[in-house]
Amino acid sequence: MRSGARAAIAGALFAAMIGTAGCGGGQDDASDGANAGGDDKSSLKSAKTGPPSAAEVRTTAKEFLAAWSSGSAAKAAALTDDTKTATTALTGYRTKAHIDKVALEPGQPSGRTVPFSVSARISYGGRQVPWTYESSLTVTRDTRSGKAVVDWKPSVVHPKLHTGDTLSTGESEAPPIKAVDRDGGALTAAGHPTLKTVLEGLRERYGKKAGGTAGVETWIARAKGAKSPDETLKVLSKGTPGTLRTTIDPKLQRTAEQAVSKRSKAAVVAVKPSTGEILAVANSPADSFNAALQGSYAPGSTMKVITSATLLDKGLAGYGKQHPCPKYSSYGGWKFQNDDKFEIKHGTFEQSFARSCNTAFISQAPKLKDDDLTKEARDVFGIGLNWQAGAPSFDGAVPVQSGASKAASLIGQGGVRMNPLNMASVSATASTGVFRQPYLVAPSVDDRTLAKATRTMKSSTRDQLRKLMHLTATSGTAAEAMSGMSGDFGAKTGSAEVDGQKKPNGWFTAYRGDLAAAGVVPEGGHGGDTAGPIVASLLRAG
Repeated sequence: MRSGARAAIAGALFAAMIGTAGCGGGQDDASDGANAGGDDKSSLKSAKTGPPSAAEVRTTAKEFLAAWSSGSAAKAAALTDDTKTATTALTGYRTKAHIDKVALEPGQPSGRTVPFSVSARISYGGRQVPWTYESSLTVTRDTRSGKAVVDWKPSVVHPKLHTGDTLSTGESEAPPIKAVDRDGGALTAAGHPTLKTVLEGLRERYGKKAGGTAGVETWIARAKGAKSPDETLKVLSKGTPGTLRTTIDPKLQRTAEQAVSKRSKAAVVAVKPSTGEILAVANSPADSFNAALQGSYAPGSTMKVITSATLLDKGLAGYGKQHPCPKYSSYGGWKFQNDDKFEIKHGTFEQSFARSCNTAFISQAPKLKDDDLTKEARDVFGIGLNWQAGAPSFDGAVPVQSGASKAASLIGQGGVRMNPLNMASVSATASTGVFRQPYLVAPSVDDRTLAKATRTMKSSTRDQLRKLMHLTATSGTAAEAMSGMSGDFGAKTGSAEVDGQKKPNGWFTAYRGDLAAAGVVPEGGHGGDTAGPIVASLLRAG
């Protein structure tokens, strides 16, 4: 558990929220008379139907909030559509979260939803601390009784609560940390909002090891298996933080944050190829899910870096060699085509790579075994191994596939899944020929064993990959974003189609000297136009 996770009180404030079927309507029915149990057909016929009226919404919300404020959990829960779960939650609000007073003020309804303000007092260990926040509830009609009731959800108690989460107050198991960058500068959520979830994850893992002392907090312990770390909501008394040094480069971090802030949704990661150190992590929106390290997206044509390495290793392609790029290519019952159905007549492999010709790669599917791409990704690029970055991460997936899905995997679709961390590492490996597992905290801090690839890339493959990526960055699909770049550099663009999206996710991965970076702009369109400028800004700043 992370901040504020104390084993002694890791009880189940909202445990009943996990899939428990309540029967709140039954208690309400019972108050209407002896025949109100659901068996009396006449009572069912007379029950109201349809959405609750504006008057019912106001009255129900007012009565529910008044009962909750008075401390009558049972009375308030009886006004919901899940009496059992609501009773447990509202009782625990007092006993587990130690809220001894609460005033709830309804706001102006919007349809069936009623916002309300919470003015509470947390009392623990002789301390009394005020706590205010905003929440909301929705009024629905109970299908059995016909009464207007509160549609019970964990978020009624607090907007950040989800099913299976628990809310508690007590001494934190994880002491606070003072995370610092590689130069010793403080990294805080206030100063670096895009690192908020990363910093929470670091505290959960390193709070004790960093040498701090625990404080007293009110926190959310996330449900088992949740991607988000535990979250502190209120600090009653501050602990003493221990210092934890990270690999973050302050200049690159600021650049990354500024770059993604220009997009409503974006994520980027920068790594140091010679060591694997993670130099920058940024997400937009800043308080969103940590897509940079934990996202799982089809990488589109950026996957062609790994696919090309596979073909080069097997002698199925080569820089300067003729390679087909027809308008269409079929495999496994699917017909694949290039963007705008272009073709390159009598073209070479490097031309197909630089222009991101899909059919040039699909045409090689019959010559590859179902697990060839998986083995190359895992054994050479380290994708899918158990990375120990020091922060929660998704480590990529290139599953063994057959038929049309196998062909789609060659161009980064099908079952292939990556995030900016994975793709930054792919460029780092392509530039050096050696996979060095990315990490945010030095493994010496907690004696972690970093993942290692079982094969070093063939030198001939590495040399050709670098030439392919350099050509793409100077005269291919990545040229505009990388314009004016000097030194040793290369890049690859990608656009990944997603069902239900009007525009594909835009991808870009690149390296320059001892710096590699990758970014994704969900629903951004072509990677060179969207993710490209974000990644290029980091390479120029490095």
